[in-house]
Formats: sequence, structure tokens, C-alpha cells
Amino acid sequence: MSGAIVVGVGPGIGLAVARRFVREGMSAGLIARSDATVKAAAAELGNADVLSVTADVTDEPGLRAALDRVVEAYGVPEVVVYNAALIQPDRIGDLSAQQHLDALAVNVVGAITTAAHLAPAMAERGSGSFLITGGMPASKPEYASLSLGKAGVRTVVSLLDQQYGAAGLHAASVTVSGGVAPGSVWDPDEIANHYWRLHTQTPAEWMHEVII
Repeated sequence: MSGAIVVGVGPGIGLAVARRFVREGMSAGLIARSDATVKAAAAELGNADVLSVTADVTDEPGLRAALDRVVEAYGVPEVVVYNAALIQPDRIGDLSAQQHLDALAVNVVGAITTAAHLAPAMAERGSGSFLITGGMPASKPEYASLSLGKAGVRTVVSLLDQQYGAAGLHAASVTVSGGVAPGSVWDPDEIANHYWRLHTQTPAEWMHEVII
């Protein structure tokens, strides 16, 4: 089975999603900004076939190089999960223009870079899933930059579907409505099951957003 790539593989959803996919026999490319974070994730996955790579999603050449390393190791991925986000409380007026751009770079532009680098080859093959971790089903004034970013995620999914859906690429988001914590309504392992279900849907079943 072809591999998965998880961009933003921190200890919550990212790790849980990687665990869910490798449990199905897939290899996994794990990408995170921190070397310690990505190595810890790999250690949690035990003997699974994983490749750990560090990259900052706001560094386009670095992110593209990291994606290339995974493709060189495992081939064009069957599923890509973009899970990077800058989660911070802020209201309109709290951030400078540059700070808003910095948040957008993580929350949206990194996903665009990842898709631009991988989606054409996935579409050429005629199969695969590009899944993005969403959130904020309704905008919240106390999380302005994140609300804007998650609205952007929905648009990215729609654009990818329009551009590549007919070629077989399933674009979707998993919108998480609250704080992720084991044993809660938003348990990361339960959330990870939604990614697997989206990935295994047939084109006739495709959903483009799951809200949990």
C-alpha cells in the first residue's frame, strides 16, 4: 500500500492520524518544524515504516525539499494530511498586519504549498486523498486569525476538488469544533478515524467536510 504524509505531526491529531494510517500497513512521512517533535512521533509509532523530516511550513523551499525526501523514499503518497496550524487567541485589532500574514502562512499557505507540490502527481496517478485539519465551524471573535485561517482551509478544499476531483483526488477537511484531549469528545484517536474513513470513501461517497 502506498504511503501517507502527515505535515504537522505534533502529539495530538497529527500523531493519532499517523498511527491510524500505519496501522493499516502504510508507510508514513512525518514532517514537523521541531526535530524533537518529529523524532518523538516516530518513536511513538514503534516499528512502523516511517521517515522523519523537519521543515517549517512557512519556508517554501524547505517544505518542498522535505516533501521530496518522503516521495523519494516511498513514492507519490496515497494520502496527505495537512495538520499545521498557529493556534493563538487574538481579536481584530490585536495583531499587526505582519502577524496576520504570519498566521495565514501557517494556517493556509503551507497547505497550498503542500498541495501544489503533491496534488498534480496524485491526480496524474488517478487516486489519493488530500485532507486538511479544519476547525472553527463558526467564526469566534476571540480567535480572529484562526477563524480566518480555517475559513481559508474550506476554500482550499473546494478549489482542490474543482481542480483535481475529476482526476480522482479526494479533497476534504476534518473540522474539529473544540479542544483536543484524550478521553474527551475530541479524542485524537477518534478524530483520526474520520481521516481514515474519508480516505477510504469511493468517489460516489466523497464528503468534503466532516464536522466533529
